[in-house]
Amino acid sequence: MHVDGGTKMCESNMFNLSGKVIIVTGGSGYLGASISEGLAKHGANVVIASRNREKNDKLAKKLMDKYGVLCYGAHLDVSDENSIKSTFNDIVHHFGKIDVLVNNAYYGSSGKVETMSDESWKIGIDGSINNVFRCTKEALLHMLPRKKGNIINISSMYGVVSPNPSIYGTTGFDNPPNYGAGKAAIIQFTRYIACHYGLKGIRANAVSPGPFPNKNVQKNKEFIKKLSEKTALGRIGTPKELQGIIVFLASEASSYITGQNICVDGGWTAW
Repeated sequence: MHVDGGTKMCESNMFNLSGKVIIVTGGSGYLGASISEGLAKHGANVVIASRNREKNDKLAKKLMDKYGVLCYGAHLDVSDENSIKSTFNDIVHHFGKIDVLVNNAYYGSSGKVETMSDESWKIGIDGSINNVFRCTKEALLHMLPRKKGNIINISSMYGVVSPNPSIYGTTGFDNPPNYGAGKAAIIQFTRYIACHYGLKGIRANAVSPGPFPNKNVQKNKEFIKKLSEKTALGRIGTPKELQGIIVFLASEASSYITGQNICVDGGWTAW
């Protein structure tokens, strides 16, 4: 089924995503759900993809009812090449195309450099750069024949700067070494895709969120205070604050932007 968008959409402007088919991996998670909603709000037909099909379906129904667009909950295991291939083929069969891929899914492991096993290290790398590679590879196979496509990769402030150990102190939290390494690799891979496929109609950009701790982490007030003090704006971010940049990069408003990494971090990486 080929689609042209819903009815309750943003009026014609450069940010209008009407008719675009956008896949969001990890699309029903803490940040992913907000990203999915921001895209639907601006007229996109959003495929909410993750291993939790029930959660994806529930969000898809909510967004369809609220914004009048076509949304679809898809089961996707980004660690499994066969799952990616099958899911993306199903999406193209259902919608007729893939306009934008938002690589938001992540899984990882914890530990310190001196005690982390090879296997634990590899889990974090697989859940960051490897999953982005696998999904991007499959998306390109569908985008290149149309000579048109857009990849948006979710990296992190820790792909740009190192975690400051003093932020964590005695809070019990820490950021593992394979997280930032994998997220930094995503930024480089984004540039590679932009430069190697730009003449073939493909754009690629990265977004590096700053401190967006989930609700469970927010219960640790000491940690949240330290996070907030490190930002120029003096507070942590809310998931809704990622919507603007994702909509911008997915839309024609950013048609001459590719190969970039944009930090949405309250000024975290500015000092």
